[in-house]
Amino acid sequence: QLRLVESGGGLVQPGKSLRLSCAASGFSLEHYAIAWFRQAPGKEREEVSCIGVSGGSTDYGESVKGRFTISRDNAANTVYLQMNSLKPADTAVYHCAAQGTCPGLCLSRWGQGTQVTVSS
Repeated sequence: QLRLVESGGGLVQPGKSLRLSCAASGFSLEHYAIAWFRQAPGKEREEVSCIGVSGGSTDYGESVKGRFTISRDNAANTVYLQMNSLKPADTAVYHCAAQGTCPGLCLSRWGQGTQVTVSS
């Protein structure tokens, strides 16, 4: 089963930046679109961003447009989510998922995610 490992979360002040990483374990993610999701306590899961197989197409949720940037480094077998101008509303557990397309069905096992907390 496809497995991805998220990292890079932490506690930051509003306005600061973080870069999340999504690394593939045991397979090459170059054949998959990769999406980032987040879920805050008591809220529904929200798709944050997605990057296509070639990396040429990217999608962003309205709440993060202009602040987050998704990218992929197939040589490193990793997808990144650069998060700038962070807000308290960005506080959530962030997960990544392998998909066939953006949008698409999740093909990977849901991991533990990485916690992002934005607070002063």
